[in-house]
Amino acid sequence: MAATDRGSAELAAKAKKQLASGKAADPLEKLRLVCLSRGASGIKGIGRQFRIIDDDGSRSLDRREFYKGCTDFGADLSKEEMDQIFDRIDKDRSGTLDFDEFLQALRPPMSSARRELITKAFRKLDRTGDGVITVEDLRGVYNCKHHPKYQNGQWTEDDVFKEFLRTFETPECASVDNDAYFDLMMRNAYKIWYNNAPATAFSQ
Repeated sequence: MAATDRGSAELAAKAKKQLASGKAADPLEKLRLVCLSRGASGIKGIGRQFRIIDDDGSRSLDRREFYKGCTDFGADLSKEEMDQIFDRIDKDRSGTLDFDEFLQALRPPMSSARRELITKAFRKLDRTGDGVITVEDLRGVYNCKHHPKYQNGQWTEDDVFKEFLRTFETPECASVDNDAYFDLMMRNAYKIWYNNAPATAFSQ
């Protein structure tokens, strides 16, 4: 099993154990554990569920849509618990939840060490130094030819690059439960080494 798959499985097992213990009294923490019990992509999954419900494309949900999203996702929450989550995130009392605000509240807190590693990875990929990672930044840095979907002809080179860029838009970094595992994962994935040692380019 790959290291990332193993880490996701361990994360899911720990979240399930915490849910089964009944110690998650806080409704938001309970929903967070429900997501993490499905692995590192669980929070991404509930985000996808809410986007499906967002018929008008407003990137926000009213209370009724929020109820439906939680229920369709399979979160075992009472109406009172869902109300508590909604009211906590809806700080401006607009009656709607912004997608990004909701997902940010749902993600586990990120330590300063993790933020530092993510910043290093971002700077490594941002070859132009303009603060934005583009497909062009990735050319010559990330070798897509080893990606299985590129090898079988399902994706083009640009498709692989775009999927790679989505890793910065998803919650996986915040969802990895163990700091030591996160450190290893980031340093292996982005070739970030200690003491500013030279990094090996992805394409090599």
